[in-house]
Amino acid sequence: MGRSRLAVLAVLCGLLSGCCAPTQPAADGTCDLSGLPPEADKTVQLIESGGPFPYPRNDGVVFGNYEGRLPQHERGYYHEYTVPTPGIKHRGKRRIVTGGQPPTDPAEFYYTGDHYESFCLIGGT
Repeated sequence: MGRSRLAVLAVLCGLLSGCCAPTQPAADGTCDLSGLPPEADKTVQLIESGGPFPYPRNDGVVFGNYEGRLPQHERGYYHEYTVPTPGIKHRGKRRIVTGGQPPTDPAEFYYTGDHYESFCLIGGT
């Protein structure tokens, strides 16, 4: 999904569901990219352009979904990317997890601000 389509979905999500306070998913589990930390938008831009990523050894690797908090798919469907947290010197807890192919235009973007404890689907379905 291209950036413009993602932005349109995010706006529609916000209009239809009253979504979202910053980093808070709506009742339907979606969130608006504009309601997430600004670094999340920058990470989505990097994904769509193919990088370069701040943590090249960690960004773009397969996300196993071992917690089962995302819909079940075959291994390799999900990939994770760091959403930098200003003021810390490590990767922190924030991530974008993408689902689907190709890597620069995945079908789904999820955000977690708590290291995989919870997710919201960016822009809705």
